[in-house]
Amino acid sequence: MKKTHASVTGGSPLRTYQEVIVGRPGWLDLLYFEWCAWLAPVPGAVGLLLRKLFWPRLFAACGRGVVFGANVVLRQPGRIRLGERVVVSDGCILDGRSDERAESIVVGDDAMLSNDVMLSCKNGSIRLGEHVGVNARTIIQSTNDCPVDIGRDCIIGQSCLIIGGGSYDLDDPDALTRERPIRRDGGVTLEENVWLGGKVSVLGGVRVGRGSVVAAGAVVIRSVPANSVAMGVPAAVVRSRR
Repeated sequence: MKKTHASVTGGSPLRTYQEVIVGRPGWLDLLYFEWCAWLAPVPGAVGLLLRKLFWPRLFAACGRGVVFGANVVLRQPGRIRLGERVVVSDGCILDGRSDERAESIVVGDDAMLSNDVMLSCKNGSIRLGEHVGVNARTIIQSTNDCPVDIGRDCIIGQSCLIIGGGSYDLDDPDALTRERPIRRDGGVTLEENVWLGGKVSVLGGVRVGRGSVVAAGAVVIRSVPANSVAMGVPAAVVRSRR
């Protein structure tokens, strides 16, 4: 997959828009996407109702009772599957871009995405289980076939950063970093019932075990066993919950 700048520059602007943003080539798909995009900023109950009526058709699947707040940004929604009673709050970004995957983002039933949450795929995959709560301004990103898998009943605090892949290859110190290839650092897995405090960063290749708690501000670069409490930079286990 091309890097973002290369994907959106050069060539026909309309064709680029359809490929990168809409994700489907047909004129009817483009017109319907534009109609739905026009509904994004409509405020209040009218906006909620119109988006509830028209937006589900954009997605690979969209369950009953899904709520879309105002100013939600969608990219390639045809690769996104939403379960039942999912809440997508104001200002969220759901970016399902992929060259290969039929479904790059899957959100389970009763999940809650608070204001300004970003789910971003660049040839990766993100899966949120049932009853997952993601608090405001959190970024979850999966790139280069490094998946992010968040188990059911997890709580993600405000302004967290969860990154599967995305590190540059730094083997050549004389080369421009932005021109280096992206490494496959490994994905991120949060098992069931994990709680991340605010501003936690979880980097590629990490698994946080079931029932664990990571304290606010921690940077997790190594896996955390189940039922543990971890904190610090880099995060270290300070005690067991058992």
